[in-house]
Amino acid sequence: MSKTVDFYFDFGSPAAYLAWRRIGAVAERSGATVKPIPMLLGGLFKATGNSAPLTVPAKGAYLFVDLSRFAKKFGVPLNMNSAFPINTVTLMRGAAGYHGTDKFHTYCDAVYDAIWRDDRDMGDPAVVAGVLTAAGLDPAAFEALVADPAVKEKLKANTEEAAARGAFGAPTFFVEGEMFFGQDRLDFVEEALS
Repeated sequence: MSKTVDFYFDFGSPAAYLAWRRIGAVAERSGATVKPIPMLLGGLFKATGNSAPLTVPAKGAYLFVDLSRFAKKFGVPLNMNSAFPINTVTLMRGAAGYHGTDKFHTYCDAVYDAIWRDDRDMGDPAVVAGVLTAAGLDPAAFEALVADPAVKEKLKANTEEAAARGAFGAPTFFVEGEMFFGQDRLDFVEEALS
């Protein structure tokens, strides 16, 4: 029986973007199933007392150097977003709303690429509408989706669940209850899945 990896993510994390681009190949090699779970990184930080790496200037500066090394190693296009940090609440509500539908991966690919490949300001609703339209998604339907109280609650519940399981940042993975934090732990995730 194949194993499942729970993958908690937020679009605001460039490390989660690298993981998003690599996790499919990990799952394919190990015969596993990926269960992506959108959460709100800011809410997770608040719940766990953690903070973003950028709050420590030297750590924040190093982070992008290090992530660029991984991006180059794995052939994933990565550009520092000039609008970073972006408030991802609305974008993550979109992920929670599309979760479980045939639009989910299209939406996530479009948003991740817009932020971390194409340097788009996804905090600007007009930019978001353009990105969604280009991906074949309806911006008006998106606006209705992210305003739905059930979608808001789903994102909140996912975030609370991540904190309860011990997550403190993104990306966080769980394989049979064992936690792995960071895109640089995907080798260990693959070992656990194999």
